Parts: sequence; structure tokens; C-alpha cells
Amino acid sequence: MANSTAEAKSSEGAQSSPSADGPSFAKGGPEVGAYVVQQLNVQRDDQLHLLLVESAIALAVMVALSLLLGWLVAGRVLAPLQSMASTARRISADHLHRRLAVPGPGDELTDLSDTFDDMLARLEIAFEAQRQFVANASHELRTPLTLQQTLVDVALADPGATADTLRAACLRVRAAGQEQERLIDALLTLARSQRGLQEREYVDLAVVAGSLLPESAHRIEADLAPAGLLGDPQLVERLAGNLIDNAVRHNVVVGGGWISVRTGLRAGCPTLRVANSGPAIPPDRIDALFQPFTRHGDQRTRRRDGHGLGLSIVAAIAVAHGGSVQAQPGDGGGLCVEVTFPPDKVSGPGGGDRTQRPLPGGPG
Repeated sequence: MANSTAEAKSSEGAQSSPSADGPSFAKGGPEVGAYVVQQLNVQRDDQLHLLLVESAIALAVMVALSLLLGWLVAGRVLAPLQSMASTARRISADHLHRRLAVPGPGDELTDLSDTFDDMLARLEIAFEAQRQFVANASHELRTPLTLQQTLVDVALADPGATADTLRAACLRVRAAGQEQERLIDALLTLARSQRGLQEREYVDLAVVAGSLLPESAHRIEADLAPAGLLGDPQLVERLAGNLIDNAVRHNVVVGGGWISVRTGLRAGCPTLRVANSGPAIPPDRIDALFQPFTRHGDQRTRRRDGHGLGLSIVAAIAVAHGGSVQAQPGDGGGLCVEVTFPPDKVSGPGGGDRTQRPLPGGPG
């Protein structure tokens, strides 16, 4: 009985011994978990550090590549601009024939280059016209001066000159001076009209044209309907006077020449039309007649041809008023010129609107 009790206790001791070791192993569980967590944190920190380093290297490489690529692209894009700037610096008043002519596709730079080239072309035409105008003006002004000097030299070199011959020479010198004065006045009028208008007043084309109708052997057909506009009275009078004088000057008297002067409205626009029965003019020569110092037949010495500024002054005055000029040869010769002014709302000196009627027919 005693042995059984001892064996039972021994058996209980053997069974209780593993359970005693179990709690001892369980007590080491939190330490292992903390170690694992610590190792995971260290590994995470190492990975984050490695990722940060690699990202910094990649960013630096990308920045370097971006700078290099930007430099190459900028150089490629700015190269045409540098070429344009270099060409523009070489362009002057004496070398307006140069052009930028930037090659490449139709992008913004080529559009800018083409626009600049177009502007240079217009400037070249303007400078060439100015040089031609100065040369023609110098020629026209030199002619009366040369004539005056010649008349004076001939009179002074004549030992038998009398009061009558000297008087005749003085009269011819005076006539040459008056011719020169008229030319200078025409040049000043042309320059004034090209500057534009400073002030505008009410002007009736019918009144202006009626006061300028010549008393001559020409058959004059006048149909002067009220045609009011706002403009410079002196320039409008010069415009109408040049047209009428040009019609009289180049008219055909032999065989019954005629002059037609009409004023009125066309599509609400004040209009002045002057036509004559002068010599036949080829259609391709009409535009040239509006250039300064250009005469029909390219003659410069005949007195009846004037200075060649009449129609150019007409065109400049019309443009200064915002109008337009149309010209075409007549059916049987001569020239028909029609000047149209913008349809401004005008009223007469009394404050009420003038009664204005349409201008019949078209040019010619």
C-alpha cells in the first residue's frame, strides 16, 4: 500500500514536471516577439533608406537629363530666333532687300518670319517710292531754276541789251518762279494730305465743284446734287480743282470736246465724278497716272501736261478722308474719275440735314 502510494506520487511528479517546463517557455514568448518586431523595424528602416538613396540618385539623373534635353531643345528652337536677330541687325534702309526666310514647318516662328518679311517688302516699296519721289521732285524743281539762271545769264551777256529785252527776260524769270511756286504748293498739299486730317468741317461737294467750273469753250455737263461730307474744306477744294483742271487740260477741243461734272450719293456715300473727252488712255496705264510725276505718254517738258501731281494729290486727299478713287477710260477716249467719301452723318450749316439724291449711273 505504501509502495502504491509512492508510485502514484512519482507518477504525479512525472506528469507535473512537463507542465512546470511549459510555463517557463511561455514566459520567453514576449521577448521573441519584441526581437522579431525590432528586426522588422530595422529591415524596414534599411529599405526606406535604400529607397531614399535610390530615389535621390534617380532624381538627380532625371534632373541632369532634363537640363540636357531642355538645353538641346532650347538651342534648336532658339537657333531660328538667333538667325532672325542676326539678319535683322544687318538690315538697314540701304539693304531692305534682305529677308529672314526662316525654313521649317508652318509653325509660329515661320509665321513670324513671313510677317516680318512682308513688312520688309512693304518698307522696301515705300522707301523706293520715297527715293523716286525725291528724285522726281529734284528734277522738277531744278528745271525752272536752270531756266531762270539761263535767262539771267543770257540777258547779262548781251552787250546790246535794252530795257525791253531785260524786261522780257525778267517776265520769263518771273513766270518760271511762279511755275516753281505752284510745284512747291502741290508738293506741300500732297505731304499735308498724307499726314491725315486734324479737323473736319461740313463740306458740300456740289458747292465746291460748282465754284470751280471753268468758263471755256468746252461743253460742260454739270449735274450737281447736294453731297455733304465731313472733311478739310481746303483739301476737298484742291481735290475737286485738280480733277476739273485735269479734265480741262487733257480735253479734246477740236471736234467738240466735253467735260462732265457730277455730284451726289452712291449707296449713301458722297461722290464726285469728273469725266472728259480727252485722248484714249490704255487701261493698263491708268494706275500709273496716280503715281507722283507721272504723265500720260511719259512726257515731262510740255507745259500743258503740268507737273504730274494732280491725280496723286487727288488719291492722297481721298485716302486722308477715308474715301476711295476709281478711274477708267471713257468709251470714246478720255478719263472718268470717281471719288467716293465715307457715308458720314452730316448736316448743313443751319443744323438740318441736307436733301441729297443718288448719283445716277456708274463710272464712265
